[in-house]
Amino acid sequence: MGLLSDRLEKARERLDEARETIKAYCESVETPKDSAAYLRYFCARDTADKDQLKDNEPKRIGLYKLTVSLIRAYANLANEMEEAGYTAQEIEKIKQEVDYYEKVRSEVKLASGDYIDLKMYEPAMRHLIDTYIRAEDSRKISAFDDLTLIKLIVERGVDAVKELPAGIAGSPVAMAETIENNLRRVIIDEQPLNPKYYERMSDLLDALIQERKAQAIQYEAYLQQLVELTRQVANPTGAGGITYPRSLNTRARRALYDNLEQNEELAVTLDQAIQTVKQDDWRGNLFKERAVRYEIQEILPDKTKVEPIFQLVKNQSEY
Repeated sequence: MGLLSDRLEKARERLDEARETIKAYCESVETPKDSAAYLRYFCARDTADKDQLKDNEPKRIGLYKLTVSLIRAYANLANEMEEAGYTAQEIEKIKQEVDYYEKVRSEVKLASGDYIDLKMYEPAMRHLIDTYIRAEDSRKISAFDDLTLIKLIVERGVDAVKELPAGIAGSPVAMAETIENNLRRVIIDEQPLNPKYYERMSDLLDALIQERKAQAIQYEAYLQQLVELTRQVANPTGAGGITYPRSLNTRARRALYDNLEQNEELAVTLDQAIQTVKQDDWRGNLFKERAVRYEIQEILPDKTKVEPIFQLVKNQSEY
């Protein structure tokens, strides 16, 4: 009996500590502490700011870790709450708290695009959530197992927002900021592949965000434009995207074209030269890299572009 009571006492201490820690961590979230407030605090207060999402990443990681600790502490005691000394009222209150913070975690993870990076860790956590907290949201969350939010929007258009958690889907502002954050993340991630193109996409996103904030556009029209922009970001040559000359039949050639003042002949010439001169495993090899850089330098008339184009070339998987 002593061992049992000691185990339950320690488990209760861990649970109570986990509850207090996460409450303190989220204390600075603005009232009414709804979905939109959490997204602004942990993702970006201003989705037009290109740095906020990345800068807030450590804060989000802290939230994820504390929520996981809370869920595990609760799961360890969920079937023995009365034996641990909690009243029926306290048991229900604690379950609601765990449910609340797990929903916060899910919404922030989805709104920031972090769910892609953390996907491998989710099956065990979802099992705990389904077993000890709730199971009704599993089907909705699983919509993002195989597709990013951006890919879901490309495939389903405006209907994709129906797959978002209720807290986000029920708030036009939270829904808008969720898509904007995910789109911003893709633009930043893809920018090294084609700086000019994704800089243009970033500017279009900024303009759309400003229209929304100024209430210069109806929400339905804004959402439709955001879907179209998402498709351009995800597929530059798709419907509504850019029509490139026929000779620019690879992503690498199109990137060169966009970043060389849309000089088709120069882009093709440079691509062919790089394909000829590059050697296996040339990245990271000083001498092999030097050969590629020299070829770029020989072909480009504007020598100030040699280093930016060399870096662009290094980022292309086709080379």
